[in-house]
Amino acid sequence: MARFLTLFAVVTLMTQLCVAEVTTSPIFGDSMVIQRDMPVHVWGWTKPNTDVHVEMAGHDADTKSDKTGRFDVKLDPLPAGGPHELVIKADETKTFKDVLVGEVWICSGQSNMQWPVGSANDPDLETLTANYPNIRLISVPQVGVQEPQDSFNGKWEACTPTTAKNFSAVGYFFGRQLYQTLDVPIGLIDNAWGGSAAEAWVNREVLEEAGQYDELLAKWDTMANTYDHEAAMENHQKRVATWEKNKKGNRPRPPRNQLTGNHRPSNIYNGVLHPTIGYTIRGVIWYQGESNANRAYQYRDLFPLMIDNWRKEWGQGDFPFYWVQLADFQAEVDTPADSPWAELREAQTMTMSKLPNTGEAVIIELGETSDIHPRNKQDVAKRLARWALANDYGYDIPFRSPTYQSMKIEGSKANLKFAHVGGRLDTFDVREPIGFAIAGEDKKFVNANAKITGKDTIEVWSDQVKKPVAVRYAWATNPICNVQSSEGLQMTPFRTDDWPGVTVNAVK
Repeated sequence: MARFLTLFAVVTLMTQLCVAEVTTSPIFGDSMVIQRDMPVHVWGWTKPNTDVHVEMAGHDADTKSDKTGRFDVKLDPLPAGGPHELVIKADETKTFKDVLVGEVWICSGQSNMQWPVGSANDPDLETLTANYPNIRLISVPQVGVQEPQDSFNGKWEACTPTTAKNFSAVGYFFGRQLYQTLDVPIGLIDNAWGGSAAEAWVNREVLEEAGQYDELLAKWDTMANTYDHEAAMENHQKRVATWEKNKKGNRPRPPRNQLTGNHRPSNIYNGVLHPTIGYTIRGVIWYQGESNANRAYQYRDLFPLMIDNWRKEWGQGDFPFYWVQLADFQAEVDTPADSPWAELREAQTMTMSKLPNTGEAVIIELGETSDIHPRNKQDVAKRLARWALANDYGYDIPFRSPTYQSMKIEGSKANLKFAHVGGRLDTFDVREPIGFAIAGEDKKFVNANAKITGKDTIEVWSDQVKKPVAVRYAWATNPICNVQSSEGLQMTPFRTDDWPGVTVNAVK
């Protein structure tokens, strides 16, 4: 009996010690960057109902863990600098070293954000010069699950030729531009997942409450109830065995479990985003949309819903959210036609009028016909950086592309007025504006002539349309177009009509 009691006491003590251990999300770690000039949110877990003391750079705060052991505390804002130590004291003490204070941005989206420095333009030169010890990088692995995760396998690292090579190119070039301009530490969190759909980044409860995605959710729920991945793997092994006997054709590919992939609603929100929600940041840069192009009308609401979901759960108000509009892709189109990608670009642009503190980097001329992953990530990042430097850091620089404002029909001509033209409207490559189409009441678009008539106005016409009612610009997956501001920011693709597009009824 005494031996049993002794063993029981040891097990109990060991359990208490394990519970008492201070743990945090890996977003907290040695070499991390803390957001400057904002309250610093620190959270983690220890023994329930335990006093917790947090201190850093002469600032401290106290709290008590709740009945589950979770604690949340905020330190007073800190100026840029470091290195410091962040210390968490409960039943044990946890210390994070080499902590810098500066600017923190999340780099998110699908493959064009995930695309690494080592595969961008001039990868050898870019990696050779990637020695920035005050730029810190962390990547969140791709985990798709339906249960919210609190942890992930990742750590902060200083930017070196080795660490930068495999990091998000858009993220790195964006961060480098900020660092070279602001001269403060920069922290970059890369959580991009190639091929991901926007709905995978949204909390399931938010999608359900919206009431617009029931059909999409039902499709995935049916799959979850009927798909047997083990059975699919067994069938695959049989097919491989048959192939091994005769070696005819290609080796059968193993089945993909879409239930753990990057399209299932909320999968990425739970497995990738959730462990970082609440970490104090300046804002987000985003490059995604290709996977939702065939549901572009749905994206009009889905994309703003996603941004709003992130902001509400982060609890930092309307933090900056800047995205990249889809680039030109596939064969150039010289005849007006409908396009899912044009409709997705339109949905992206609409988001700026729906949510505050948002912005769009237009890259309609930076794409590649035969590659959905343009290698020129440097210019993409610069256009994103312009938004941040102008809106968040107070620099007086051009940052927004010209956008359609209004149209006035005068006889057989349409006179268009634009906003955000910078110095004035301009063209590149050839003098005359290219990329306009015009239609009458029959809704049949034809290529149009165009002429810049003032700082912010363009006249559009065609001899084939005597009574125009609508104008479109760069309305194609890969349009031929050339209008820009005098500072070189490309005009935002647009249409003046609201006629139903090819994706108007697509919901799943």
